[in-house]
Amino acid sequence: MYVGVIALKQYLKKIYGGSQEEYYSVLKKDLICGTRKFIITVNPEILIMSEKDNQISTMLLDQNASLIPDGIAVVKACKTLNIPITEKIAGVEIAEFLLKEADNQNKSLYLFGASNEVIELLVKKIAVCYPNAKLLGYSNGYVQDKEKVFDEIASLSPDICMVALGVPTQEKLIYKHLDRFEKGVFIGVGGSFDVISGAKSRAPQFFLKHNLEWLYRIMKEPKRLKRFYDNNIKFLFKIKNKD
Repeated sequence: MYVGVIALKQYLKKIYGGSQEEYYSVLKKDLICGTRKFIITVNPEILIMSEKDNQISTMLLDQNASLIPDGIAVVKACKTLNIPITEKIAGVEIAEFLLKEADNQNKSLYLFGASNEVIELLVKKIAVCYPNAKLLGYSNGYVQDKEKVFDEIASLSPDICMVALGVPTQEKLIYKHLDRFEKGVFIGVGGSFDVISGAKSRAPQFFLKHNLEWLYRIMKEPKRLKRFYDNNIKFLFKIKNKD
């Protein structure tokens, strides 16, 4: 087994192995108790990036990071390497759960990322669907000074902070500022704002049930094919061949 797979196995061993419902219970308690939590949605893309980016590697191995298996490829890799794992936990579903809990527990949140159009749609949806959630502030992801946005987030100290800037920018930004917070659930959510806001539709239930969401995305956006090959296919090939 070569160094590449040894490193990948280190990360995969840290991934939460329980069910989605069990992880929801953990998050619910974290919000009640005011725990500080940094969730990293682990997919092949961030794992492949970690081989050439020491900062990503450090984040993944940090004891303060909570890793969840965001994708069937990660689940298959764990099983290939005999790492106990129950099921995939999609980042978009974690984001939706956090919004529901913010509403249920009257918790505060801050949203950072996506286009101005998308985040405005999301803000309107939160006002209607999650009226008890306390939206402290929000910013689109195209602002020049992203550090200034995190200065605002730090001053507001939200219970939940979701950052949608894409991998690995969102994770690196959260990690850089994490020590400024005593509480709060922080998570990079990628394109979740687009889906939750209604700007884009998620895959139909058939694709979700059969773990084919990746195929639906490629069908809708063929340009994703190269990215899928460069990450998912190469990742699984590496795991299978222990190289």
